Amino acid sequence: MSREVLTLKQHDKSLMGYLNNLVRYTVMALAVLMAFVVLCGVVLIGVELYETLRDSPDTLLSISGITSTFASFLAVLIAIDIFINISLYVRRHVIAVRLVVATALMAVARKIIVLDFAGIEPVQVIAMAAIVAALGFSYYFLSRLKEDQVVNDE
Repeated sequence: MSREVLTLKQHDKSLMGYLNNLVRYTVMALAVLMAFVVLCGVVLIGVELYETLRDSPDTLLSISGITSTFASFLAVLIAIDIFINISLYVRRHVIAVRLVVATALMAVARKIIVLDFAGIEPVQVIAMAAIVAALGFSYYFLSRLKEDQVVNDE
């Protein structure tokens, strides 16, 4: 009977090892894909800026042009933050909670920057303000903690 239990435990260990390797390779594939997304984003911003300057330089200096450019830059910065999160997980097997909150804050800020406030209800503005406040407070409190309290190694 004890031999069967031992075999089962060894089987569980090998299964968990296989699953851990599967997750590790999946996360590495995600890192490669995210690096590709960042590279494509930078190239697209460069092409967009070049074409705008070539065709109508005054469009770039308009409020809508600046807003569009900021939105593109912030999208790439969000992708970079996601890549950093993935690479931290690959290297240290941790999820950096503070970085996740900062990325979420940047994503919400990007959404607010590109949002047309003429077409939304006041309650939606209040909801966005509440989200920003919650993320801001979360980031503030996380930044006050020591790193070993925020990051939990598995």
